[in-house]
Amino acid sequence: MFPHLNLPKRFSFTASIDWFCRHFFGNAGLRSVITDIGDGDATNMHCWVPKIHKAFKPNLILIHGFGANAMWQYGEHIRHFTARFNVYVPDLVFFGDSYTCSQERNESFQAACVVKLMHAHRVGKASIVGISYGGFVGYNMAVQCPQMVEKLVLCCTGICLEEKDLDNGLFNVSTVEEASSILLPQTPQKLKELMRYSFVKPATAIPSFFLTDFINIMCTNYVEEKREMIEAILMNRKLSNLPKITHPTLIIWGEQDQIFPLELGYRLKRHIGKHGQLVIIKKAGHAVNLEQPKEFIKHLKSFLYEFWSSPPSPTWKDHFHFHIDRVY
Repeated sequence: MFPHLNLPKRFSFTASIDWFCRHFFGNAGLRSVITDIGDGDATNMHCWVPKIHKAFKPNLILIHGFGANAMWQYGEHIRHFTARFNVYVPDLVFFGDSYTCSQERNESFQAACVVKLMHAHRVGKASIVGISYGGFVGYNMAVQCPQMVEKLVLCCTGICLEEKDLDNGLFNVSTVEEASSILLPQTPQKLKELMRYSFVKPATAIPSFFLTDFINIMCTNYVEEKREMIEAILMNRKLSNLPKITHPTLIIWGEQDQIFPLELGYRLKRHIGKHGQLVIIKKAGHAVNLEQPKEFIKHLKSFLYEFWSSPPSPTWKDHFHFHIDRVY
């Protein structure tokens, strides 16, 4: 009936949703590209980039957290931004189709990879939205390349956590191994546990075969590398060692976040000081972007559109670049 869909021969809910996400991103004016960022460690980065980069538009980078690939975390929101921004949605290393032979596992390395990727696509200045682990990466981009970042949105991201917080009972887990088993679920029971930690009202009637299907497709690649990434987040981490940034920063937090408790949001606001503003969204947990998408988008628009409420009129140079992009 729909031969053009070319869905998988063995039906999979997860693969089908993933296909529709790709179709949706394509319809939003983005295309899928894998780039060798040329760092000497055989690092390939996958990214959704504009089919036509328009020079008179500002740039926006959306960085995902742990979980499924970037499409699943931003699929609900992408349509709100492609009209006003050149939108770039990368898969971090060891997520989606991004990979490296490097032994580096910290967020500083991830940030350097995204910066190189943006340079490869000739992106100069950009605003950045980072969800959870993506916020660690976005913050590091602001530290490494302050001139590149215009505005920064940090959503439920525990940048200000300290290694001692684990022993002091700030989190619902007491060891890195326990955190990894939840954040990297390999059984339906662990995936349900992750959902309970991530949502105020998690779905409860999801069949186990669907959860198994999701795990098989989304959660079985690069598990050991991701465990090492979680370990790197905590290793020797002290708030006193966290560099300050001066970029306009919006901090968004779910009031009932059980993965990175709200206390870390208050810490981050104090650390950034006058350059940051904190928004707390009620009836939301860690996955605030999925649980309260309208509220999430409302605050993103208010913050990101503030400077760009009236995009500058294109100049003859912008038209020139536009036509060059169409040719190439």
